[in-house]
Amino acid sequence: MQRAGKTHKAAASDGLHDMKLKNFFRECKNILKNSNEPDSAFYFEQLEEHMMSGKPLPSDSKEISRVLGL
Repeated sequence: MQRAGKTHKAAASDGLHDMKLKNFFRECKNILKNSNEPDSAFYFEQLEEHMMSGKPLPSDSKEISRVLGL
């Protein structure tokens, strides 16, 4: 009799979380643009583009400032 192999759940939820964040940033950008808040919309667009390029969200203040275009 063969013993059961070790298994683990695939990490598909990580990709789903990233997609939800991208969608959230996109919706924030659109809502702010439609509310005549283009400056605020710009920052959400920066975050959306950063994630769309496949990069993770930064945790370092200097890198966050760079992503936001500051």
